[in-house]
Amino acid sequence: MELLNALNWRYATKKMNGKVVPQEKVDLILEAAHLAPSSSGLQPFEIIVITDPVLKSKIVPIARDQSQIADCSHLLVFAAWDNYTTDRINEVFTRTVSERGLPENRMDEYKTKLIASYTPRPAQQNFEHAARQAYISFGLAMAAAAELRVDATPMEGFDSAALDELLNLREKGLRSVTLLPLGYRDESNDWLVNLKKVRTPRERFIKLVG
Repeated sequence: MELLNALNWRYATKKMNGKVVPQEKVDLILEAAHLAPSSSGLQPFEIIVITDPVLKSKIVPIARDQSQIADCSHLLVFAAWDNYTTDRINEVFTRTVSERGLPENRMDEYKTKLIASYTPRPAQQNFEHAARQAYISFGLAMAAAAELRVDATPMEGFDSAALDELLNLREKGLRSVTLLPLGYRDESNDWLVNLKKVRTPRERFIKLVG
């Protein structure tokens, strides 16, 4: 299974060499993220792609001075909706029925149930739910990058409030969730590159019931 080979190859790259990832590979990684499943198909998040060196340099101190931010080819910022609203949910279902060629009211009953369930909840609870959907996409992006032999570093270690301000995310109804620098490993300077991959033993990690 090629995916397993790719996942064994990948690691959380600590040093990148600044080499540019071909755009066609970046597009494939983004498309894998785009095709990710999400709860009720709402896709309540966006991906911001950053290549500008000046902007990346401003993010470095926000991300605890992690050098991959500056040295990566493309920085992906996964940003989730700050809340579920009637307008946002309506927009998703209007697009869905249109693209599927269904009657306009075909999904109204399900849509109404979602609106009744989601919109009364606190915004923070809805953001956290949306963030979990973003992580599904985030995981598929990492897997796709590994298959393409593009290095990636999953990052939660950053000041999300500061990044939101820098990128004006709150004005767009978004909050940053996680970062994914894409690039190529600097094998001469990355202490982690040749170390054995260690995971919880399968017999402890996987439990069979029934």
